[in-house]
Amino acid sequence: MTLDQAKLAFSVLDLRERVIVKWERVIVKLGVLGGMRCSEIFGLRRGRIHEDSADIVERVSRRDIDTPKTEKSVRAVALASGLRQDLKAWLSASPNTSPDGWLFPSENPAMPIGADNMMARYIRPRLKTVGLGWVDYRVMRRTHSCLMNELDIDPKLIADQQGHTVDVNLNVYTRTSVESRIEAVESLESRFVN
Repeated sequence: MTLDQAKLAFSVLDLRERVIVKWERVIVKLGVLGGMRCSEIFGLRRGRIHEDSADIVERVSRRDIDTPKTEKSVRAVALASGLRQDLKAWLSASPNTSPDGWLFPSENPAMPIGADNMMARYIRPRLKTVGLGWVDYRVMRRTHSCLMNELDIDPKLIADQQGHTVDVNLNVYTRTSVESRIEAVESLESRFVN
């Protein structure tokens, strides 16, 4: 997603509309702003959310609770101030207050809501209304890498935030925009003009 598309996604998942929207917006922000994997988002427990970070120590993939994907995946994810505000609002409104409770519980509070279920029922229908029905969790994570790269953020910081190596960040997740490549070739061409 471009920066404008990400802003549009956040706006269509407005926090103030109804209780269910709170988690939609927080989930999308954890993917785009936090750069988290889908399994890490749904593997969060309330007690692992801190003032400015979230501890990644387990993941949930297709309802299987497991350890993080790699050694580097065990980490503290930095949380931006707006995301922290949304998380605080969600934590105060969500039913389970136990530190061991899932951040995004299903109807059975012993399990988190399923990621596919969340996307199909709540997130994708809202995004479709603004032409972003193609967005999924991988797109959110890749958007994080691409936008951070466009902001000239150190690739090591991006890789640490996402829980992988610089090589994976640059060669798998980061895509450069055509606009930035045009700017680069224009810059090169200008060196040939007297």
